[in-house]
Amino acid sequence: MKVVGLVLVTGWGGFYLGSMLSGISSVQRGLLDTLLGIGLVSAGAGALNEALERKTDARMKRTADRPLASGRFSLTMGIVAGLGSLALGALWLMLHTNPADPGAGAADGLYLCRYLHAAETRDSDRHLRGRVSGRHGAAAGLDGCPRPRRVAGRGPVCDSFCVAVSHFMAISWLYRDDYARAGILMLPVVQPDGWSTVAEALFFAVAMIPVSLVPWRLGMAGVAYAVLAGALGLLYLAYTIRFAGILRTTDENVSRMLARDLLKVSVLYLPLLFTALMVCAIAK
Repeated sequence: MKVVGLVLVTGWGGFYLGSMLSGISSVQRGLLDTLLGIGLVSAGAGALNEALERKTDARMKRTADRPLASGRFSLTMGIVAGLGSLALGALWLMLHTNPADPGAGAADGLYLCRYLHAAETRDSDRHLRGRVSGRHGAAAGLDGCPRPRRVAGRGPVCDSFCVAVSHFMAISWLYRDDYARAGILMLPVVQPDGWSTVAEALFFAVAMIPVSLVPWRLGMAGVAYAVLAGALGLLYLAYTIRFAGILRTTDENVSRMLARDLLKVSVLYLPLLFTALMVCAIAK
């Protein structure tokens, strides 16, 4: 549910920006219709994800209580619910929004396939392949946009990817024992010293700052946005540098605290950035 909520926030941001850039009122384009379609597609992808990863989920403490992993719902019910939600969401987008939306919404389905393929091969780079496929809002930013080509490739979409990688580094470190128990070779599992995990998180946290300023450079938002985006990026970088403390500490409680704090900041970053962009956007 948290992931779907984040996707909806970024979809809302894409809709708002697209409406301003194309001179179309958000009321006229049907914001609620767009968010409903995005939510259904995202929820469907999540349900199929749980259906296909139910066995590994059952071996991890943080996922063992999920409906399919715990046996509360049957596999058939999970697959039917997932496919039904995906189909209904795509149909809703096709009927109530612009014709490009069902294709953009299918990026969540693409994420699912790539993520699951990585899970089957147990690659330590599965987080990168999953993020490229569009989860955590990168696709939703386009999905909500009435003129997706005019926003595609700009700062918010690329920024979603950068945030997702460092976000997932925090998760994979925090739950590395769970991943090891399930036989999923995440980066902290195959390289337990933490150096690669920290290096990757830092690389994308640094890259995120100039990427977040792209809307200002392109004239989509004013100086106020650049100040807010820069401040948010520096704060995120500060927490990522703090996360590097996992290399020095031998206290597992401290190590988990550092990872959990970065995780919390990563969840808050995108909604705050998109809010700043919507407030400071320049209509054209």
